[in-house]
Amino acid sequence: MNDTTQAENTAVEPRLIVETGLDRRVADIIEPTIEQIGYQLVRVRLSAQNGATLQIMCERPDGTMTVEDCEQVSMAISPVLDVEDPIDKAYHLEVSSPGIDRPMVRKSDFTRWLGHLLKCETSILVDGRKRFRGKIVAADENGFTLERDQPAPGDEPVVVIPFTALAEGRLILTDELIRDALAADKKAKAAQAANQNDEEDGDDEE
Repeated sequence: MNDTTQAENTAVEPRLIVETGLDRRVADIIEPTIEQIGYQLVRVRLSAQNGATLQIMCERPDGTMTVEDCEQVSMAISPVLDVEDPIDKAYHLEVSSPGIDRPMVRKSDFTRWLGHLLKCETSILVDGRKRFRGKIVAADENGFTLERDQPAPGDEPVVVIPFTALAEGRLILTDELIRDALAADKKAKAAQAANQNDEEDGDDEE
């Protein structure tokens, strides 16, 4: 089964955090193409870097993203952007992985990275605050629980944040996160290689 067929047969988990303005228009244009070739969009951001840079963060459903994957996504979305032409000036297209200290944009991100430090901001007050930092100690369909690593006097040591209140979230780079991210990447790539070998064996039998 190729990546396109897998993408068509598997519903892509929606993002909790989406862009606004021009970034949102670009996301709406490219997201169907990205999903069709077996990847999922993480974030779109147009910045003034090098005049103008359109940064597209994406990944495979297993969280991996190689240089070759970035090139494949870039080649797929470039013609779409050329046709729709949402940006009225010259820009550099940059396709990248989310990185180790990644933005957290889907519910599954919080489950996948349980036990790691997160900094986040909410759109409404939660326990009298909008900014939080702590370890993700639980996550379910409705939200996630943070164990604060630097609670202020009078703050509850644990806070539950509903996904509906989340405005922005990002993992904090630590030695433990680097170790676990590298291990997860190695495991995912081994699974990809095993699947590829199975497909080749199946083709040989035919």
